[in-house]
Amino acid sequence: MKILVVDDEQDIQQLFEQRFRREIKSGEFQFVFSFSAMDAMNYLDRTPHEVVLILSDINMPGMSGFELLSEIKKKFRNPPPIVMMITAYGDEEKHQRSISLGADDFLTKPLDFNLLKEKLKSLE
Repeated sequence: MKILVVDDEQDIQQLFEQRFRREIKSGEFQFVFSFSAMDAMNYLDRTPHEVVLILSDINMPGMSGFELLSEIKKKFRNPPPIVMMITAYGDEEKHQRSISLGADDFLTKPLDFNLLKEKLKSLE
């Protein structure tokens, strides 16, 4: 499964590569990283059918995760990628806005990687 991780904090790449080392090595998951919502949109425009799942931070400079989510849901309908929103601020307002914009799930930082692995494996 190809997963696009969108977060302006670049150290997230190393963290995911450490936590999913076994799954990456076995080919179960392939991660691609974008460090802005605009980079993510450019990647998705170039490879519209490769990404199965998107993990996106909400608070990013420039285009926010909410704006990215809206664009993804408008542009990529067949098949739509699964989108999980991630935020350090797990308040109910952000959760409800994510769901209303079409997010499939909502996670808070710091990420519980065991829970995330369970969620990802249930999608395979």
